[in-house]
Amino acid sequence: MNTNKKNNTILFTIFGIVLIVVVGLLVFFANRPKTDDSSASSTNTSSSSQKVNYPTNYTLNAAVKNSSTALNDLTLPQLSTTVSEDEAEVQIKTSAGNINIKLFPKLAPNAVQNFLVLAKNGYYKNNEFFRVIKDFMIQSGDPSNKGTGTASIFGGKTFDTEISNQLYNIRGALALANTGQASSSSSQFFIVQNPQDMTSQIQDKSKYPQKIIDAYKKGGYPSLDGSYTVFGQVISGMDVVDKIAKADVKTNSSGESSAPIDPVKIKSVKILKDWKF
Repeated sequence: MNTNKKNNTILFTIFGIVLIVVVGLLVFFANRPKTDDSSASSTNTSSSSQKVNYPTNYTLNAAVKNSSTALNDLTLPQLSTTVSEDEAEVQIKTSAGNINIKLFPKLAPNAVQNFLVLAKNGYYKNNEFFRVIKDFMIQSGDPSNKGTGTASIFGGKTFDTEISNQLYNIRGALALANTGQASSSSSQFFIVQNPQDMTSQIQDKSKYPQKIIDAYKKGGYPSLDGSYTVFGQVISGMDVVDKIAKADVKTNSSGESSAPIDPVKIKSVKILKDWKF
């Protein structure tokens, strides 16, 4: 009888360990944009080796509606390197160099506010670009550097994807990762690095402004459009992004060859032009 109880205890313990491992892997798999048409991802499980205090008492901004302007008459802020009055600007200082990015608070307010507040509170300091795929993207925004950490200033909860017909996943786009669900964006972000012509991915060109189609000839990932919040655009430092993407990688715990052997770290995120929400 005692032997049976002991065996049952061992079995339950083993089951518990296996369950934890499986859940951890599911979160990791969810935490990444995909290189095909399938939905991609960020995390909603906090597991951080770096303790960062940041406010969580912010209220979500109202959803922004798509512009009703004709596609080819739309204002397309990603195509200009000028930082306008209704945009913010940050500089991501990394161990490989600096990346200057302008942000679009009018088009993706929740993503921009979350990013700016976390940056001001040092959340991104020492974060690694823990997932890099050459000719696709580089990903960061998790202090645990495992793809399983997250942070949100909106009551600690993940928030909706913000999709705009004025923003696209062209080369240099800054976007939030998510779990493939509508309300799963948070702190993890990626920068689209692919420099190759990807217009072949555009299945219906009638839904795209011609200037964006032309931009995709210079790189990007159209298959990500409509699935991720684009909230910024690199305006200088794409050479640094390319350098990070070219890193030697090893297989990560999910079996993907994307874990850099010598990961680049974020030293700080400097606010060059703030935005008042």
